[in-house]
Amino acid sequence: MATKVMMEALSPTMEEGRLVKWVKNVGDAVKTGDTIGEVETDKAIMELVARGDGVLRAQLVPEGTTAAVGAVIGVIAAADEDIAALTGGSAPAPVVAAAPAAAPAAEVAPEATPTAAPAADAPSGPVRSSPLARRMAAEKGVDIGAIHGSGPGGRVIRRDIEGAAASDSAASAPIAATTAPAVAAAPAATSSKSAPTAVATTMQIDGEFKDVALTQMRKTIARRLSESIGPVPTFYLTSEIDMTKVGQLREQMVANGDQYKVSVNDIVIKAVAIALTRHPECNAHWMTDHIRYFSAAHIGMAVATDDGLIVPVIRDAHLKGLGQIGKDARELAKKARERKLQPAEFTGGTFSVSNLGMFGIDQFTAIINPPEAAILAVGATETKPVWENGQFVPRQRMRVTLSCDHRVIDGAVGAKFLQTLRSLLEAPMMMLF
Repeated sequence: MATKVMMEALSPTMEEGRLVKWVKNVGDAVKTGDTIGEVETDKAIMELVARGDGVLRAQLVPEGTTAAVGAVIGVIAAADEDIAALTGGSAPAPVVAAAPAAAPAAEVAPEATPTAAPAADAPSGPVRSSPLARRMAAEKGVDIGAIHGSGPGGRVIRRDIEGAAASDSAASAPIAATTAPAVAAAPAATSSKSAPTAVATTMQIDGEFKDVALTQMRKTIARRLSESIGPVPTFYLTSEIDMTKVGQLREQMVANGDQYKVSVNDIVIKAVAIALTRHPECNAHWMTDHIRYFSAAHIGMAVATDDGLIVPVIRDAHLKGLGQIGKDARELAKKARERKLQPAEFTGGTFSVSNLGMFGIDQFTAIINPPEAAILAVGATETKPVWENGQFVPRQRMRVTLSCDHRVIDGAVGAKFLQTLRSLLEAPMMMLF
């Protein structure tokens, strides 16, 4: 019996997904649980697995195409089973193109970047291509007839045009431009301030402008933040904290081995978690007709990726030591940037922390991540002269700003939370007991 391959809800908030690539080709035998494709959700790139045994008979959605959750994108059936009713009334044409004698790498390894083929290898007859690919080819001046498509049946799709355009651009660009790094590293002088929870990227724009299609993550960011900044009545509280002793504690921990390697941000997360257990009024969700208060502090850690912001969650941060928080933070940030987070790793947060201190930002306001009731924006730690005992002394100072949903948190409640947070960070040894 035939099995429909559906676009599944691979994350709790997913409404549609983009098929990144087919792992199995038409004609391949598959078993239940085999990975048959990769799907970009609103949070990560996830594996799509087979829900039945048989042969992958049809790929109904080309790579690079977005489909709604629940849409049929392929068919698994016996080799001789009639699947016309599932494929629009007629049996689908084979989607695996026969490779020419001098096959380009794109056909041998579909995940490789497609490149334009020599004119002598151009296919005869009309070129199969998606409407988007044809439009992009016209805009970029790419000869679509000279491209071997990597989509089903040799169909030319978006990534083929992008690859060909990139090859043309690289061939005509100076060598220095082609070897420039895509990611700008943060200056070494700022690396000790906090964990690098954001990635700075450079974008090259050839021509007057560049249109970039929205990723599933960017669509979700836009929708979620518009839900927050408009209807949520937000107020902001800023406090400056003496971080001198935090710096001393961190240096002592790092000197004792990698197992104690922590960043300033890790220590802030621990202090926030403890403060939330003392002020559960700030550790809450707005649920429309009620407020949900949490006893455990599950701290969301904002991480910037090339595709947008994602907030992996450090669970039970109030119960974890600084070393474990540091380890969790590094692993989650790495998985976030590689788009490998699992749903359980970016859901269930009760409070979020966003840190831009590594970029030299001394103060900013962050947008609340609904249904959470608050988020803490952390700025850079800077050396400032402070008047103490009749003289100026150098002290490490850091500004934090608490964004509060006034439906849940009153001004005095937020202020008391910040008082507790300041006391913990100015005497960080208290967090070790």
